[in-house]
Amino acid sequence: MKDMDFAVIDTQRKERTGYPEVVYCAGKTDEQALAIIACMREEKIPVLATKTEAPLAEQVQKRLPESEYDPVSKLLTVGCFRDRVEGLIAVVAAGTSDLPVAKEAVGTAEFLGSKVLLVTDVGIAGIHRLFDRLDDIRKARVVVVVAGMEGALAGVIAGLVSVPVIAVPTSVGYGATFGGLSALLGMLTSCSPGISVVNIDNGFGAGYQANLINLAGR
Repeated sequence: MKDMDFAVIDTQRKERTGYPEVVYCAGKTDEQALAIIACMREEKIPVLATKTEAPLAEQVQKRLPESEYDPVSKLLTVGCFRDRVEGLIAVVAAGTSDLPVAKEAVGTAEFLGSKVLLVTDVGIAGIHRLFDRLDDIRKARVVVVVAGMEGALAGVIAGLVSVPVIAVPTSVGYGATFGGLSALLGMLTSCSPGISVVNIDNGFGAGYQANLINLAGR
């Protein structure tokens, strides 16, 4: 452990769980997040920081020029945890508005060592677009489905593939979607078997879980 007064860095997490601690930046001041990231690098821990806003990313990049930032997913990485391995995760986004969450799932799984295929804009309103990509999706060991509105895409895909589906409800939609609650409930109550559901907008959680499934037994 590394005690920083306002935070305690879990330097042994990789030894316990196989993966290092991840920095959740929302709710922290830029100074706190920057200090945590810098401390982790001093301990030779590769960094994945989620919900990183651009001003913080700029400060990190000035201090750690090797860092990389994706403004869409708001993921910031410093160092590499693992080189790409065999296996494949498909991350499927219903619409372009779901891309920030979908790319958070992609970036998380890639950082942890998985190969990822991103399929975008295949929502059920134009379901023929999904069928055009189905052969590619079926090559994956696990599928992450990211959708807002009523969240129906997860159930559709689960009925078309033979692997686990991780559903991610997003807060995309008009008022009656209740900030993603309608998609969450739709995914939880889907009649298609083989679906697990993470929290609203939790692309990180989906990417992490998909990576565990993809690399199981390795």
